[in-house]
Amino acid sequence: MLYDRTNRDRQNTTPSVRTNKDKLITMLSECIIKGPDLNGGCCRDADFERLCQRVSDIIQSETYGFWFAGKEDAIAQADSPPDQKLYPCRSESAGWDSTDNLYLEGDNLTILKLLQEPYQGKIKMIYIDPPYNTGSDAFVYADDFTMDKERYEQYDSVQRKHAGWCCMMYPRLLLAENLLTEDGMIFLSIDDHEYANLKQICDEIFGEHNYFGTFIVNSAPNARDYGHIGKMHEYCLFYAKNSSRTKTNLLEDTKKQFRFTDEKGGFNIHPLYNSNEAFHSKNRPNLYYPFYLYPDEPAGLDGFYRIGLEKKERSVELYPPKSLKNGVQFVWRWGKEKAKQYLNEEIIGYQMGEGQYRIVQKMRHNKKMIRSLLTDKKYASRRGTKEAEELFGAKIFTFPKPLALLSDLCRTATDKEDVVLDFFSGSATTAHAVMLLNAKDGGRRKFIMVQRPEQTDVCSAAYKAGYRDICEIGKERIRRAARKIRQEEPGAAFDSGFRVYKLGEPLEQAPLDERRMGSEKKEGGA
Repeated sequence: MLYDRTNRDRQNTTPSVRTNKDKLITMLSECIIKGPDLNGGCCRDADFERLCQRVSDIIQSETYGFWFAGKEDAIAQADSPPDQKLYPCRSESAGWDSTDNLYLEGDNLTILKLLQEPYQGKIKMIYIDPPYNTGSDAFVYADDFTMDKERYEQYDSVQRKHAGWCCMMYPRLLLAENLLTEDGMIFLSIDDHEYANLKQICDEIFGEHNYFGTFIVNSAPNARDYGHIGKMHEYCLFYAKNSSRTKTNLLEDTKKQFRFTDEKGGFNIHPLYNSNEAFHSKNRPNLYYPFYLYPDEPAGLDGFYRIGLEKKERSVELYPPKSLKNGVQFVWRWGKEKAKQYLNEEIIGYQMGEGQYRIVQKMRHNKKMIRSLLTDKKYASRRGTKEAEELFGAKIFTFPKPLALLSDLCRTATDKEDVVLDFFSGSATTAHAVMLLNAKDGGRRKFIMVQRPEQTDVCSAAYKAGYRDICEIGKERIRRAARKIRQEEPGAAFDSGFRVYKLGEPLEQAPLDERRMGSEKKEGGA
């Protein structure tokens, strides 16, 4: 049976399984038939003969895929019901009764399952900095995911190592995809060890058509000189839930300089025509029309002239140019009505050379789209280490991400009311960045940090400072970061609290859900 026959059956399946079934029904709607359920009602079932033929057609036509040892088990992990629940811990929380932020302690796979019901389709941005599978013991968490040798003896150690990491990541990303809003985005930091595998996993789960690109992050400006190449960079993959619905924000460009100035202020110029060959006079005829430049009417600045949509004596008729590569007739970016509204204010004529003129737009904003090369030193790992060290007065966490990286990603991906999730939260840089951004722009973004309480090494500075696991570090960082932000942004209003929930064995206590969270917040329940 493809779909649940009774409400009872539906309640016994996990949210992720129900979501997958709903997706399958949508994809294979021609194979669905209606029939009676066990209670005399109506339910949806499958025409198996038609279904088998449809699946066979898909398999024959789509031979490309990403396979790794243990993939079936990884998928099953995502679909299996959680065996633990989240319980509130008020004593370790901050501002329990007034905060909307969450700090969730425990295995992130189980927690992602528990988040399916209350947060499905509600997370605008996900950022993760997962273990890189270096096999190193330099981290305070395990960073080696080699699979069991006895079970996978047919594979060598390298294959088992990569397959084990893929088995860890795959179910978590399957569940994460369900949580994103339709216009949501996910950013994933990684290095050379698993970049290729992570890219293939994300292409399969989020869809290659939803891949926006990979940031090259200048994480080590002075290079890490080992092996045969001095490593200077890491990667950050960028995917959307639905690329057709995604909108990103521009970042402030503090180094912006303007060539020209008028009564409104500084500006640069940009041609008004659209240089994308996909838009041309055949499919956008409403954007193909003439402007008229009046060479006898200078516009106050050298080389600038007034323009209009009516022909005058001695006026110069101007259409968009053709592409040099294929001779495609370009069109304007603005239609006639919008052009008429901003004539000689935001669009104007400009002399390019002797007898050569162009219609240009005055570009006044000092913002820019986030760049694929993040080369500024503010993105360096050592900057993140220094920031954490300044907060704690000691080097208690290895390689935390720099605040600037998370701040710029949050600025790019979120608006003021959005929810941000980090399910490998480490030292909680993401929470720090969300609070700082809210303090600066008056936003009410909410964060959800998820971290397993990995024990700190007894020889580490963190252990000696009294931090027995990573969660203790993350929670303390949020407290200290909030105090620092208040000092730097006096008078700013932002949510600096967080409610702590911890995974535990199922008891007679209700699990984490929106209704329970709301009642606890109002009634102050335990």
